[in-house]
Amino acid sequence: MPTILITGANRGIGLELTRQYAAAGWDVIVCCRKPKEAAALLKIKGKIELKALDVAKPASIKKLAVSLNGRAIDVLLNNAGILGRRAGFGKAESKEFLAVMQVNALGPLLMTEAFAGHVKRSKMKKIVAITSGMGSIASGANGGSYAYRSSKAALNMVMANAARDLKEKGLAVAVISPGWVQTDMGGKQAPLKVTDSAAGIIKVIEKLDISASGSFFNYSGETLPW
Repeated sequence: MPTILITGANRGIGLELTRQYAAAGWDVIVCCRKPKEAAALLKIKGKIELKALDVAKPASIKKLAVSLNGRAIDVLLNNAGILGRRAGFGKAESKEFLAVMQVNALGPLLMTEAFAGHVKRSKMKKIVAITSGMGSIASGANGGSYAYRSSKAALNMVMANAARDLKEKGLAVAVISPGWVQTDMGGKQAPLKVTDSAAGIIKVIEKLDISASGSFFNYSGETLPW
């Protein structure tokens, strides 16, 4: 069976993606900062390999890549992300802003650089990042959440750029918005169940090929504006 590596897998969308991929029989390498405290992950049945990873720390990314040296990873799924405060204009804090950018934009870039070789060894050769519609400039900026919105717009550029650089290696790269989902980040008022969002994301990844590399998709498969 194919292998997928999922970052930020201990809660929300990452946790549900782990459940669904494991149920489908995939070999799932799941990553989070504190594996011993990931009780929900430990309960999932299937071929699951739990690894420690903090995408905010480049050394942690390098350590994981070395530990998986020689492994073929069909899908690298950059899911880890943080929201930060929903700060409005005049309330920006540089330390927090940079922390959100580190996790949401730089982390996926460093993961992609570290694991491109692992993905190239596989049959599927796919790299995906979970983004947000809030990172779409063309859809209109609605104010507030400066750090989160900026980090997702930056993530979109990171992955679009990587798609061009990796195309000659046969790697398909895309970003997918999960929609507004009922998670800790999305809140209970969100209209979309996490099971439905994850199922949609999996279908989009399944259909992704080199011809669509560099695309920005919704969980439903709709192409979104940058």
